[in-house]
Amino acid sequence: MSAVLGINAVFHDPAAALVVDGRIVAAAEEERFSRRKHGKAPVPFSTWELPEQAIAWCLRHGGLKPSDLDAIAYSYDPALAPAPDDITADEWEGLRTLYVERAPRFLATLGLDPGAVRFVAHHVAHAASAHLCAPAPSSAVLVVDGRGERASHLAGHARADGSLEVLAAQRLPQSLGLLYEELTEHLGFRRSSDEYKVMAMASYGTPRHLDAFRDLVRTTGDGGFTVAPVDWTAFASRASGDWEDAHADLACSVQRRLEEVLLDLARWLHAQTGERTLTMAGGVALNCVANSRLWREGPFDAVWVQPASGDSGTALGAALRIACDLGDTIAPMGGADLGRAWEDDALEAWLRTARIAYERPGDIADAVAETLAADGVVAWFQGASEYGPRALGRRSLLADPRHAANLERLNDVKGREQFRPVAPMVLEQRAAEIFDGPLPSPYMLFTHQVRPAWRQRIPAVVHVDGTARIQTISPTRDPLVARVLAAFERRTGVPVVVNTSLNTAGRPMVDDPRDALECFGSAPVDALAIGPFLVRRPAVHPGLAPAARDAA
Repeated sequence: MSAVLGINAVFHDPAAALVVDGRIVAAAEEERFSRRKHGKAPVPFSTWELPEQAIAWCLRHGGLKPSDLDAIAYSYDPALAPAPDDITADEWEGLRTLYVERAPRFLATLGLDPGAVRFVAHHVAHAASAHLCAPAPSSAVLVVDGRGERASHLAGHARADGSLEVLAAQRLPQSLGLLYEELTEHLGFRRSSDEYKVMAMASYGTPRHLDAFRDLVRTTGDGGFTVAPVDWTAFASRASGDWEDAHADLACSVQRRLEEVLLDLARWLHAQTGERTLTMAGGVALNCVANSRLWREGPFDAVWVQPASGDSGTALGAALRIACDLGDTIAPMGGADLGRAWEDDALEAWLRTARIAYERPGDIADAVAETLAADGVVAWFQGASEYGPRALGRRSLLADPRHAANLERLNDVKGREQFRPVAPMVLEQRAAEIFDGPLPSPYMLFTHQVRPAWRQRIPAVVHVDGTARIQTISPTRDPLVARVLAAFERRTGVPVVVNTSLNTAGRPMVDDPRDALECFGSAPVDALAIGPFLVRRPAVHPGLAPAARDAA
């Protein structure tokens, strides 16, 4: 037996993963334990911070002690990074490399063997999280993100034996990910965090600056690209929360150019490998609009994207890379539900401790479908939590897609911008009649065109451009969620339900029962389905005085 613990701690989204005999046993992000969005700030002096709680949980869940580990895979190789320059009050990038070099000593404080640490190149870890998890035995591999040790991109050919041939790697400072991060910051959002908001905003604009960005961002014909410095204020003023058409047009222009460049990179990679499948990871691979264009216009028959494509996924990729190198046969990823779960008795104990009224209906799926059909919003807490940024039917807010007002309602519940869309989940066998795009789509990593006949039937989940970022539900893989959808369809004739993440703005997705109860207590949702139990919010007349409401 071999056991490998993977760790990401370098830039942001610290995480841990455990792989035993080539099988993924556990994977979790530190933010789900610490309740600090993205785990830590993406700055050099935070590199020493380890995903301590995620590491402890992975080992506990796997029934292992630190001494049982054959290797500890760390998803950054300091030997590949530039040598640290003088570290001053103004220049501290070199701290990152120094802290990574000392990572074995930091890990020793957790009882882990510093001699077991194996450094894995950042983009190799990203690549492994894609090609070793995908169902295809061999593939072309494309990794695009902000930065690694010296590069911002990797193009490679993954073989059936698990090996990876690197065909191209774009050196820094050229970076598509950093370009998008700069745009994110210029538009008034948090970089390395809110890039998905820019993608949503882009749908409201026109690409009137596309020619300018075709000059600024170019492919080089050898699998790489160049990115010239951008004077963002020449296109739109720096935003501070009041967005204008100029900001949406800038977002749209950069988004379109990103898509074009990725298509060029994919065509070059296909010509080099001849593979039918493209596998992807890296933060840019979470851009579902670009992924969909790659699927529609690119040369590959299939595109598979790691659901934890951001830096958290490098913990898993590093562990898989080392496990493969140790001789293990790697099993494809069966799903993203790799985090914490609770037995029914433990959930009921939480409800009793909270002294909250609850019931145990004969069929929780049917009870939830009834609430949804009556236009109730349901907090849904079931099974093992998701690894990665998408709510995939484990920690979700569910609602009726037939009412357009539910988009604004859910954005109000979550406290987020009104231009943000919400996503639909749909029964896998019904998806093709409603949505046009790659199917199945279990991880919400592509946008699909909503077929015209359905746009008025499910308006809450149709984005301004007529698309939806869908999740298909398999009755075999997700029987409970499938039963909710089937029961909702029996009542409404619609096999689609709104699915957005169970959290409020600026907070990580709910992970444990305490998080679920706190979120339910503070957000205006109608019911909480937690395991087989249903908690209903008492009806309170809106005209009651505060004291009367408290009494009620």
